[in-house]
Amino acid sequence: MATVRKSVIVPHSCETMFDLVDGVERYPEFLPWCPRASVLERTDAVTRARIDVDYHGLKTHLTTRNAKSRPHAMQLEFVDGPFESFKGEWRFTALGAEGCRVEFALDYALAAGPLQTLLTPLFGQIVGTMVERFVERADKPEGARRR
Repeated sequence: MATVRKSVIVPHSCETMFDLVDGVERYPEFLPWCPRASVLERTDAVTRARIDVDYHGLKTHLTTRNAKSRPHAMQLEFVDGPFESFKGEWRFTALGAEGCRVEFALDYALAAGPLQTLLTPLFGQIVGTMVERFVERADKPEGARRR
């Protein structure tokens, strides 16, 4: 099982960062490996979405159901895709006028099969840069807008 843990302090509010992560339909605008993303369900408590992945010609998809506690946390649960297991969490902690701390944790294992050997290093690169991509987006004037 692979594990990713990232933490960063940003000069943005918890609400701004939470909304960027929850704004799945906008992922193709700033995640270079995501050509399409669609929201299948969105309520105050849950966002269920499908994210298509195209990384150097290797294509797959991932569907998650994300339990939300806006603006402080989001629990990621696996629904469909090339994984044997997948569980993650985003946490947003207010730091007063300084902004907030963004924490991302993900534990995953790809399902055994012919694509496992190819997907393992590629998915590692993708999730290894997730937090940085969201921070870059938040730093752009259009990134801080809410959906």
